Amino acid sequence: MLNDRRILIGVGGGIAAYKVAQLVSSLAKAGADTRVVMTDSAQEFVTALTFSTLSRQAAYTDRDFWQAQHGKPLHIELGAWAELLVIAPLTANTLGKLAYGLADNLLTNTVLASNCPILLAPAMNTDMWEQQSVQRNWNLVLQDDRYRAADPGSGLLACDRVGVGRMAEPDDLLVMIRSLLYQSKRDLVGKRVLVSAGATQEFLDPVRFLGNPSTGKMGLALALAARDRGAEVTLVYGTLPGTLPSGIKTISTPTAEAMELAMRSQLPNQDWIIMCAAVADLKPADYRNYKLPKSELPTALPLAFVSDIVAGLSKMKSPHQKLIGFAAQTGDFVTPALEKMQRKGLDAIVANPIDQAQGGFGSDVNQAVWCDRSGIQIPIPLCEKLEMAHRILDQAIGL
Repeated sequence: MLNDRRILIGVGGGIAAYKVAQLVSSLAKAGADTRVVMTDSAQEFVTALTFSTLSRQAAYTDRDFWQAQHGKPLHIELGAWAELLVIAPLTANTLGKLAYGLADNLLTNTVLASNCPILLAPAMNTDMWEQQSVQRNWNLVLQDDRYRAADPGSGLLACDRVGVGRMAEPDDLLVMIRSLLYQSKRDLVGKRVLVSAGATQEFLDPVRFLGNPSTGKMGLALALAARDRGAEVTLVYGTLPGTLPSGIKTISTPTAEAMELAMRSQLPNQDWIIMCAAVADLKPADYRNYKLPKSELPTALPLAFVSDIVAGLSKMKSPHQKLIGFAAQTGDFVTPALEKMQRKGLDAIVANPIDQAQGGFGSDVNQAVWCDRSGIQIPIPLCEKLEMAHRILDQAIGL
């Protein structure tokens, strides 16, 4: 998703500039053509040499303002070159300039000379962020459809204050960048999307359970892609990799019973329901609320069937709601997926082979076939799971 894409990083003057070094490094390693523009104050925190080394490109400062590139002023050349502009950290000063169309340095002149999407990642002290004037400027900027927000998070700030103002983490920015390069339009604004992810764990006692290898990466990718396209997203998860995503309502449901209750309670307010979780089919018939001694472990384990969550949701949903399922299969993976779609009353299903050399549980890449009730079958070739998530959303829009 990033190979040979043209990404311009604008670095503002804040302590969070050190995080941008990690972002630039990650982009360059992923094959993106990455260039950096620094404000004068940014150079008080990180040197231009650092960014030029990490990006394998020159890092531009205001001293380069009138340097011609291919016969054009630098800001004109950079503005025309960039597919995506990221400003991180975005300071209150630069935010104010963007809000009123001011341009007094290389970065802000490049903004006005460009037409690409711009991802903004503010970072500042909590009191600064909460000032009425700053919030007014923030809301004013976001009225322009070019701008996308990587909202600041909460936590311990460099000034020892605990509050809102932390710049979005580099890994979060990387996801948003990849999403924007795939789909820059917020085509899911107004949609409410409910996604389930990961494996459930069906316990025999407090330390032993039946489970499966699902990590939740595919479901998380779907939630992130929908968020980045403007949807209001709720993620119900059994297992999930890494930290909880920002900008998404999350509900932890370790067991199938807990997941069913959460999905049913969230269902009425949703437009799309995407059942990506690998829910257990069976559970131990008898649960003990203490750790069984090894001598008491059964050699034959009585099992009970787990409630079929997606079939139950199909019976509950309203006509305007769209229910999309997943089918993880081996061998002929499409035929059983089509049967599952019909039997469970789904609007569409994603048939997913898990016996391929690449893809399946725990992988960062995947492949599938999208099937819907109109008879359409769309192959999704092997790709990163975030890209696959966007491709699934592309098809869901047409349901």
